Parts: sequence; C-alpha cells; structure tokens
Amino acid sequence: MMKAIMTASVAMAASATMAHTGHEHTASFMTGFSHPLGGLDHLLAMVAVGLWAASLGGRALWVVPAAFVGTMLLGGALGMTGIAVPYIEQGISLSVIIFGALVLAAKRLPLLACMTIAGGFALFHGAAHGLEMPSDASGAKYAVGFALATALLHSAGVVVGQWMARLQSPLVARITGAIIALSGMALAIA
Repeated sequence: MMKAIMTASVAMAASATMAHTGHEHTASFMTGFSHPLGGLDHLLAMVAVGLWAASLGGRALWVVPAAFVGTMLLGGALGMTGIAVPYIEQGISLSVIIFGALVLAAKRLPLLACMTIAGGFALFHGAAHGLEMPSDASGAKYAVGFALATALLHSAGVVVGQWMARLQSPLVARITGAIIALSGMALAIA
C-alpha cells in the first residue's frame, strides 16, 4: 500500500512538471528530487539507513534518518557553494558498504554513535548532490527536492525493515544487508 502511494505521488509530481515545462522552479525541485533516485549508490545507501534505523527501533526510527537528511543538506550547501569535500565518491561507496554491513550485523550502537555515522556519510551524499546541481536551478528548491526524495527512501527502508521484523526472520534482514554491502563493494571497484 505504501509503495503504491509513493509511486502515485511521484507519478503525479512528474506529470505536473511535464505540464509546466520551461518553469525553472519545477525543474529545480524535480531535478533535486530525481538525483538520489538516479544512482544505485544513493538508492542503496538511503534505503539501508532506513533498514538500519528499523532494526534499532525506538527513537532511532526517526532520529537516524533525520541526522542523515540534516547533515546531507549541509553537505549540499557546501557543494552548491563550491567548497570541496574530499573523497566524495569514495565516501559514498563506503557508505553503502558500511550501512549494508550494519544491517547485516544488526549492530546496536548508542543512538549518538548511530546519528554520527549516518551524518558523517550524509555529508558526502549531500556534497555530491550540491556539486551536481544545474547552474540554472534554484538552490533551495533543488535542496528540498533531494531532501524529500532521501526522506522517502529512508521511510521505504523503515517500512520494509519493520515488515521484516514482523516476519520474525532475521535471516531476511541479514541477507538484505549482505546484498547491499556486496553491491557497495562492486560499485567501489567498478
């Protein structure tokens, strides 16, 4: 049901954008919104954050994704202004591997440590989003777009993670984490 709602929302937003071509404000938002959806590395990392937060439960369900989105916006601002964040691609690849490994291991850490890990990797994702912002885009609308898409991907991970917990089959979650981590390794060497 949640998947159908998100799919319909994206389809309606895309239709509205197509109906108003030539308007910079819709292109800025939709360009930002589509950026996290356009790369496997971003998709895997965002969903993995949600899966990890679901495995942690409690306040982590919203605090860990919020730490990611908040720090990602900071990284986006750095990228938009041209301030260099070193090793962006390596940081993004490593984030997929680490988040996948955290899901695989079902690692429970203190909440502050989880927020720090999520935020640390979010800086790289945000910087990549900011650097790739089109020159004619509105920075604020572009940032809202990529932040919303990221939050939706985190939410999808949380929903799937909670569903896997209800199945009471930790093997499914661990296999998912392993697939994400291995995919991150493959992306790193590709």
